[in-house]
Amino acid sequence: MRKNFKPGDVTGTRLIVYYIVLILVAFVSLFPFYVMFVSSTLSTSQILNIPPHLSFGNQLLENFKNLSEKINISRVIFNSLFIAITYTLLTLLLDSMAGYALAKYEFKGKSIIFGIIISTLMVPSQVTLVPMFIMMNKIGWQNTYWAIIFPALANAFGIFLMRQNMTSFPTALIEAARIDGCSEFGIFFQIVMPNMKPALGALGIYNFMSQWGNFMWPLIILATKDMYTLPVALASLEGLMYKDYGMMMLGSTISTIPIIIIFLIFQRQFVSGLIGGSIKE
Repeated sequence: MRKNFKPGDVTGTRLIVYYIVLILVAFVSLFPFYVMFVSSTLSTSQILNIPPHLSFGNQLLENFKNLSEKINISRVIFNSLFIAITYTLLTLLLDSMAGYALAKYEFKGKSIIFGIIISTLMVPSQVTLVPMFIMMNKIGWQNTYWAIIFPALANAFGIFLMRQNMTSFPTALIEAARIDGCSEFGIFFQIVMPNMKPALGALGIYNFMSQWGNFMWPLIILATKDMYTLPVALASLEGLMYKDYGMMMLGSTISTIPIIIIFLIFQRQFVSGLIGGSIKE
């Protein structure tokens, strides 16, 4: 008896084609990372060799030695981790509080305030560099961690994302907690925030990645090498006459690994948090 397939059914052949396409896309996406990892274990002559080397070499320790001589790699990694982690934690707190207020509180001018916040997304970040530099100099924060962390706190995208996710949270639970005598901060930290883990994970990954790879503003505001972050320190490795590509690739690999690890750990929260705002109460 002939089996009737619905238009939405996926046959075995189509499924195989889908997997082949996905494998090809994954290969194209991951191959540059593989080349970077391999190049970090090769010398410059091996990297520039034709045909190129696609197997791991034995120059990893030599490249790391050269990298350590050029920059204080442990100090640079500490700077980047401290700035990125502190910035991420503070933005999660501030953006969540702002998003909660805009989603669950009724007050005069709420729509106008939200509109102003969203409108700041249209302002190019380059426009704010000179005013921020002058401000940081006046308050004595030049060449400090705080000059990088504080100006970007409570960003509009984070407020928007948290506000959209907070909108889907049941208002009845908040009202029940108020009737039971729970304080507003207790409601926020004990009831609302534990249910916002997907959104917090998505925003946390986004903020960590953006701050970890931040280059222009740290380059402007940081004056000494002991305060450099990884992107700024890696940019200083490029010489005018000679470029040690093995050393540079190793530095790029060190810079990439934390982002890959964090994304792999929180990838489910990242996807769930981005689509969470589409579910309405």
